[in-house]
Amino acid sequence: MSSFTPNHALLNPKFEGYKLEVIPQEDTVTRFGLEYRPTQMANSGRSPLSFKEVQSRITHNHLAMANDSSRCLYIDSEHRVILVDLTNDSHTPSFTVVYALPTPISAPAAVQIHREYPSAVFLDARTAFIADGQGALYILGLPAEGVATTLGCFELSDHTQTPHLAPTPFRIHSLAKSSDNVAIALLSSRFYGDHEAAPTQSVTSHASEFDVWAARFSLPFPSQNGDLAPIDILWRRRGQDVPISMDYDHSRKCYLLAGSSVYRELNQPAPPSYEPSPDEMAPIPRLDEKLDVETPARPPSYSWTQTSDSVTVAFPLPATTPTSSIKVTFSQKTLTVHVQSTSHVEGVSLPHYSAQQLWDGIQTSTSFWTWDREGEHSFGLLTLHLDKQREDARWMHVFASAGTPGGEEEVTETLDPSELYLIRESLEKYTAALQSGEDMSGLGLGRGVPALAQGEMDEEVDSSVGRVAFLTWVSEDGEVPVWSSGAGDSACNVLSIDLPGSGPGGSMVVKNGIDGALFTLDEAQTTGSLPTWTHSATFSALAFVLASKRDTRFTYHVSSKAVLAFENGSRDRGGNVYIYRGGHPGQIWEKQSVLKVGDGGAGSLLGVGMSKTAQGHTIVCLCENELVVMHNIF
Repeated sequence: MSSFTPNHALLNPKFEGYKLEVIPQEDTVTRFGLEYRPTQMANSGRSPLSFKEVQSRITHNHLAMANDSSRCLYIDSEHRVILVDLTNDSHTPSFTVVYALPTPISAPAAVQIHREYPSAVFLDARTAFIADGQGALYILGLPAEGVATTLGCFELSDHTQTPHLAPTPFRIHSLAKSSDNVAIALLSSRFYGDHEAAPTQSVTSHASEFDVWAARFSLPFPSQNGDLAPIDILWRRRGQDVPISMDYDHSRKCYLLAGSSVYRELNQPAPPSYEPSPDEMAPIPRLDEKLDVETPARPPSYSWTQTSDSVTVAFPLPATTPTSSIKVTFSQKTLTVHVQSTSHVEGVSLPHYSAQQLWDGIQTSTSFWTWDREGEHSFGLLTLHLDKQREDARWMHVFASAGTPGGEEEVTETLDPSELYLIRESLEKYTAALQSGEDMSGLGLGRGVPALAQGEMDEEVDSSVGRVAFLTWVSEDGEVPVWSSGAGDSACNVLSIDLPGSGPGGSMVVKNGIDGALFTLDEAQTTGSLPTWTHSATFSALAFVLASKRDTRFTYHVSSKAVLAFENGSRDRGGNVYIYRGGHPGQIWEKQSVLKVGDGGAGSLLGVGMSKTAQGHTIVCLCENELVVMHNIF
């Protein structure tokens, strides 16, 4: 299956940080009070929401954007569909009530069923699909002016879990044309268990599971008699979370589901719930008992640094190693280092590289090595001095295969040359700790992280940034593609997805250390081509800076131009949007901007998107009381 392998040439370990680029607030941000106000309040069943449902509702985007258009829409607190038009000759939007959804009515059959937020997607600038959050779907024709026309009314029913013919509440995520006469909508809903199999069992006793539905609609839409018609379901999958994103890949004729779980076929059993082993149970500390002793981390096999014309590599070796046991051979493209063992030291492996490909070429006539035993130390240093063939060529690693699957270990460059030889002290402390069991923290070895993070990294906080995602591929008929194992890709940590309205999608910013690597899904040459993701840009230290944003509600990116982190805000405190610009490899500083979204009276942020107007790209932010428009950002 596809993997997210970073291109080391696009990484920037010497990145220092972001510098503030001031964008004039008064020239960029315009606010418009809302007559028709949205809400994030939703009537729910009598049973509590699961954690997964709460999380998905927090990140739900209440604003629907039309690609390549100046239109967007939302549903207000009175269940009216509000069409917003950003006119071509100004940034002043118009607000039109184009449709009124039926008012929700509570029924005994639905007391255990949670309603969803209303949701919407555009098929094109003149057609929108609206889900009312109660199980009904309305297809609306949107004219240039005036109210909408109803093109179709449908409902989603699953009689195995909703008795008395009650529809199943769902959310609509994406919509695409699979052909000129077929449109496919991807929906999600909470699975409440098999009502027929266990009619007396409370839904609260079930582990949270969620269904993904592919709904088919014929184009042009056939006429109806006004009743709600059943939705034509192509296929259905089930997982343990609401998907982060769902898209249709036209080149492969497949659907891509990204979420914190794999979405399995219904005839497959649910994965077993995780039960910690006795060794994983947290012990209760006793008096004077120390439980926070860390396992010693093994230092890298070598350390290295570079100048504009040379690379220096230092290998720690036991001080008893005779010079005759060391063999080093240079060639223009490869390096050979063999050291014969004369004494065994616990936890230490001797370097063994046979014609290993270097990152770039070297001058063999002026490259050399030295062996310094340092009698007062238990380890000496074998130091290689490599002269670059190309001056000013920056090496990302010593070896070309570093960090690749099956290649050499990835050793980060030591940024401070004075720290190069601390590798020896680190190995001495490491071997001593193996014998004594002491803590290994505070070695003083250069970590090679950007100066922005020096002394400030909190691994527990940084590890919580983003969302773990698996990718599940489903063919048009609902089967597993022949090139797919059906078990999903290996997990990745998604920091950002495409900003709605910014383009066709198909990209993600994935956490890579403290960086954010932008991966784009390659277009398939044939429908049976294996999905491949290409690392196209890097947002340096993105994971690190996002870790400091504790009120972030949405994180989106606009191609390689920028990542935007939107704060939620509140009724009495407006939130900000933090804009991190993309850059080029080798740049040690990038630009960051901050704009105020809410002014204290706007309320919480409910949705964001991008609209294309005659003046260019415009960011649209839907708050509880205001619509905020930002222009001239890109």
